[in-house]
Amino acid sequence: MAITKEQKQELVKQYGEWIDQSQALVLTKYIGLKVTELEQLRRDIREVGGEFHIVKNTLAKLAFEEAGLEIETEHFLGDTAIGFALEDAPGLAKAIVDFADESDFIELKVGYLGDKRVSPQEIVALAKVPPLPILRAQLLSTLLAPATKLTQILAEPGRQVAGVLKAYAENDAAPEAA
Repeated sequence: MAITKEQKQELVKQYGEWIDQSQALVLTKYIGLKVTELEQLRRDIREVGGEFHIVKNTLAKLAFEEAGLEIETEHFLGDTAIGFALEDAPGLAKAIVDFADESDFIELKVGYLGDKRVSPQEIVALAKVPPLPILRAQLLSTLLAPATKLTQILAEPGRQVAGVLKAYAENDAAPEAA
């Protein structure tokens, strides 16, 4: 069933909105993917704040051109699906790369981090970056480390004086042997 020109324009507009809202994009080739596997992949991607959609190549290419992204026609050949990272780019990359490792049905084509095109190898490297909450925790601990150390240094003389006073108090409180 052919789609109308208005429906095509709506699809291009929808693709463009997804592209604009995304921190990263991962274009994949899918072959023989079962519906249950596709739904599992979509569920994994939704958990990290992303979406995964099968797209029409010609219309997706138009949306990419309108968004000003550098594209090559070869990336829009065959069956194409795109992962959109709406919140966590490394999380999206990890979900897709993990699925591709377990399955022969997904193959990485190319990705975009912001407006920069990245290779499949760079997508795999991005997948190895820890998830956003862990990165935040690591950054926070790095930022707090000097303050914690300074607090320990400033508190140490007080601890030493308290230790000396406690030792004298224990000495004075101890009964003297006659």
